[in-house]
Amino acid sequence: MSKASDLKKQLRLPVIGAPLFTVSYPELVIAQCKAGVVGSFPALNARPQEELEVWINKISEELKKYQDENPDKKVAPFAVNQICHHSNDRLQHDVDICVKHEVPLIITSLRAPKFVTEAVHSYGGLVMHDVINIRHAKKAIEEGADGLILVCAGAGGHAGTLSPFALVREVREFFDGPIALSGSISEGSSILSALALGADFAYIGTKFIATAEANASPGYKQMIVDSKADDIMYSATFTGVHGNYLRPSVEAAGLNPKDHLDGSKDSMNFGSSATKAWKDIWGSGQGIGNINDVKTVSDAVDDLEEEYNSAKLRLKEVG
Repeated sequence: MSKASDLKKQLRLPVIGAPLFTVSYPELVIAQCKAGVVGSFPALNARPQEELEVWINKISEELKKYQDENPDKKVAPFAVNQICHHSNDRLQHDVDICVKHEVPLIITSLRAPKFVTEAVHSYGGLVMHDVINIRHAKKAIEEGADGLILVCAGAGGHAGTLSPFALVREVREFFDGPIALSGSISEGSSILSALALGADFAYIGTKFIATAEANASPGYKQMIVDSKADDIMYSATFTGVHGNYLRPSVEAAGLNPKDHLDGSKDSMNFGSSATKAWKDIWGSGQGIGNINDVKTVSDAVDDLEEEYNSAKLRLKEVG
């Protein structure tokens, strides 16, 4: 799997489901892949670390069984997200497990260290790295990343501030490999827009939080349904890296959102046994205005496909 076209052929829609911390568990990943879009999860969601191999085996076995029973369906590959930060004391272990089981796609965050890309390339896997600016993009390519995930303004969780109109075009000046675009994508026409800009895939997270299979609390899912773009705040307080969060969740935690807009990378901690602060502060992208109820992943992807095809028809009529 060395090119965007190789991956696209396996998909029903050009969509990669973003790895969602504490939310993406095997049930969600399996449902996404069965629906024909890439499902992913952060390796750190599997705790203790021995669970990672259990999760990978479960996902692989269930997808193979489903494909064997449904040979005409497009069953997407899955991805594992590796947080490449010095506080992640299980990174080497998690990479070794992914290599052992030849995980098709690895998503790296914060850094794209060469030892990870070389390990994944040893069995023909694909590495995509998430970036928020040109400097990070060029560094990831130098380290051997095959593709880039451009995390633009409005994306859920850790996000940048650049417009996709700016970042995609600038990256395409020097990179012709696979690009996934993230930022307020929760509807089928936005998938088509990402392709029109020059990306190969849409990278979608928040929409999948509000699904039956997601490992999110009912309150979290309902808050996404009830909220709009104006309810999103951008802060580095909660993890040390700027990201977008649901303001009502900050207020529900007894905090004043105006007092929690700054932070430092020194506060980041991805240790395998670290206690996670702010567990009730919920991430969300700005594209939540059209998420009106909690659906199954299958129904959510059906909606995306219908909206995507309708958008293509509208463009034909305009053209």
